[in-house]
Amino acid sequence: MRIAVPNKGRLHEPTIDLLERAGLHLENGADRKLYAETVDPDVTVLFARAADIPEYVADGAAEMGITGLDQVHEAGVGNVEELLDLDFGKCRLVLAAPEDGEIDAVADLGGKTVATEFPTVTRNFFADAGVDPTIVEVTGATELTPHVEMADAIVDITSTGTTLKVNRLKIVEEVLSSSVRLFAREDVLDEPKVREIRTALSSVIAADGKRYLMMNVPEDRLEEVRDVIPGLGGPTVMDIANGGGRNVAVHAVVDERDVFETITEVKRRGASGILVTEIERLVE
Repeated sequence: MRIAVPNKGRLHEPTIDLLERAGLHLENGADRKLYAETVDPDVTVLFARAADIPEYVADGAAEMGITGLDQVHEAGVGNVEELLDLDFGKCRLVLAAPEDGEIDAVADLGGKTVATEFPTVTRNFFADAGVDPTIVEVTGATELTPHVEMADAIVDITSTGTTLKVNRLKIVEEVLSSSVRLFAREDVLDEPKVREIRTALSSVIAADGKRYLMMNVPEDRLEEVRDVIPGLGGPTVMDIANGGGRNVAVHAVVDERDVFETITEVKRRGASGILVTEIERLVE
C-alpha cells in the first residue's frame, strides 16, 4: 500500500507527525526525495508535490493520498474518494476584488478577468453561478494582479485574510473551504489495509484535545460525580482490586478545556486520587 504525501511546504511536517503518531513510523526518515518505508512492511510513503498527489492516486502510482481538498478539486480527477478530514491545513479559497473597485458580487464579473492559481476550481465556481469571466492562470503573487491591470478580481487562498487586506482587496465570496484530507482510489476502498490506515489516523484525530481522567469515588457519591463528568458516553465505573473500602474507580474521557472545571466539581463531591493523562489514540 503506497501513500502519497506532501514532500515540502506547510503540509509536510504536520502530515509526517500525524503518520508517526498513528504508528506508521518512517524507517528511512522523512527527508528522502522519493519514498520511505514504514514499520509496516505493507505500507510505503511516497513524497510528491501537494498539487500532484491527486494524480498520483488516480493514475495508480499510489493507492492513497494526503493533501488539501483544494488540490483534489483543482486536479479534477474522478476516481478518488475522500476518506477522512485530517483537521489541519485549514484555509479558504475566496473570490476577492479591489476595495475601491466596482466588483461587489459574483455577477459583476461577467465579461471581466479573474486571475488565479486554481483555474479548474475557478471555472467550475463561475459555471455554477452562471457567470462567464475570462480566467487567467498565474503562478504566484496573485493578489498583485488587480493592481497592475492584469485582472479585475482574483480567486486565491487565504487563512486569516491579512494578505488580502494588506493588498487592499476585499472578499466578495467564498469559493471553497479546504483542509487536508485522506483519500483513496475507488478500486481499493474495500482493501483491509486502507481501512486499517483510516482507523489509525482517525484514532489520532479523535484523541486530539482529549484527556483521560481516573479517580476514586465513594459509592454513595457515585451518582453525584457521574452527573458532572462530561465526555464520551459517560464514565466507566470499576471495583477497586483491593476492595477500596467503599470506593469505586471511575474513568472518563473529557475535553481538555473541561478538565479544570471537572476536577473542581468531582473533588467537591468526594472524589480523590484524581489522575489526568494525555491520550495518544482513541478508537471510537
